[in-house]
Amino acid sequence: MYLRQYIKTNTVKKLVLLIIVIFSSCLEKDKFNPELKSELSSILIRDQGFRELFNGNITEKRKSELLKLLEISEADFLENERDIFRKNDSLNLIKIEKIINKYGYPGKSLVGEPENETAWFVIQHSGKIADYFPVIEKAGQKGELDLVKVAMMKDRLLMNLEEEQLYGSQGKRIFLVWPPIKQTDSKVIIWPIKNPATVNTLRQQIGFKNTVEEYAQSLGIDYKPYTLSEVNQMNSAK
Repeated sequence: MYLRQYIKTNTVKKLVLLIIVIFSSCLEKDKFNPELKSELSSILIRDQGFRELFNGNITEKRKSELLKLLEISEADFLENERDIFRKNDSLNLIKIEKIINKYGYPGKSLVGEPENETAWFVIQHSGKIADYFPVIEKAGQKGELDLVKVAMMKDRLLMNLEEEQLYGSQGKRIFLVWPPIKQTDSKVIIWPIKNPATVNTLRQQIGFKNTVEEYAQSLGIDYKPYTLSEVNQMNSAK
């Protein structure tokens, strides 16, 4: 009798657990938004595509592919590249702000990867980092966005405020002569770091795959741990 009651009770518990699992799974599926994923994919393509195009270090074949993808002519690109670039960033930001206002940060559980990085890219390339960094930081804490991305935006925010960055992820062009005339009148540096002696440990802890020296080398920068005072003395554009 006891055994029969135990089996019956255990079966009921398993059924309840199964119902909870199925219900939770349905909730996760309901949370995922394929239409939003598609919209963010389109925004990401334009954000990254324009930057690849304007960087210029691409083959003619790739250039033609990008022009077609971004729906602009080569003539228009040559004549209005800066205006087109700024207009694209502005339109992308308007779209992302509307999305965040409606859904909060569009993270991994809502749109999957890599579209969960779209809003990050658009904000990182905007003048509104200070406004949206708390949203970005919260997304990272919830696992909706890679913590490395959060760290990079934190560094850019600090650099924009002319404060020392934490992770050494941001470089900046400093003008040694103003107005610049020749190439040697400016140089790109890794923006001053708060604790350069321990920055690589901090980078590793947060998830960066390389050291600050390796990162600088990948950007073609001769790394030197400048102080804010040294940068201010060098910068003739102030």
